[in-house]
Amino acid sequence: MSDFYTPKRTYDIYNPTSNSPFKLSRSRIENFINCKRCFYLDRRLAVDKPPPYPYTLSSAVDKLLKKEFDIHRANGTPHPLMKHYKVDAVPFSHKLLDEWRNPRLGVRYLHKPTNLLVFGGVDDVWQDSKGRLIVVDYKSTAKTSEINIDAPWQISYKRQVEIYQWLFKHNGFDVSDTAYFVYCNGMTDKEAFDAKLEFRINVIPYQGNSEWMEEALVKIKKCLDSSEIPNSNPDCDFCAYRKGAHAVEA
Repeated sequence: MSDFYTPKRTYDIYNPTSNSPFKLSRSRIENFINCKRCFYLDRRLAVDKPPPYPYTLSSAVDKLLKKEFDIHRANGTPHPLMKHYKVDAVPFSHKLLDEWRNPRLGVRYLHKPTNLLVFGGVDDVWQDSKGRLIVVDYKSTAKTSEINIDAPWQISYKRQVEIYQWLFKHNGFDVSDTAYFVYCNGMTDKEAFDAKLEFRINVIPYQGNSEWMEEALVKIKKCLDSSEIPNSNPDCDFCAYRKGAHAVEA
């Protein structure tokens, strides 16, 4: 067994007969949308997909951005990026901010109709001049093409901030429909590395709409309660691999 694989703990597995709230992370909601079969195998039958390798460079960028914005959070001042992109806001201060950023805790809300405890760790939160919270997500890449969030696969980014918006709204906050992606693009057109990687940074607005969440949670609950394994998504690479491997091993 690989040393980076952690066996599933019993309290991560859905039990249809239990009355306890079932924890459902933002990433598991995305997994359900991408492939119901993989989601069911994971949350109901404890057969998860292999974990990805950690994105250590992206994590480093996230950590440094948080430190940078925290300086302005402490001073109650807008970050220069906010001024440059004319975002009328300052970094939001709150006693629970560290908890909200923690991916194992995050912003949490118990959806009573399904008894699902939804949670997700947000990168940052800003507050505009009207007192509304702004969900902010950090992204990093290295490419020569234009930086945007228009690619079909980036729909997952959009759903990500919409889930955070939904969570904050259900925690009683006034939340702006506009979220922002602080997108850092590693510059590869420099003459030399010189032991440093420089970035161009874009702040990209996105108008979120989290109305899909209620229906999604009801479908997730129905899926978890079922005794039948759902059909796979025809576009799911993991299901295609399992099917191909089974065919040659049989």
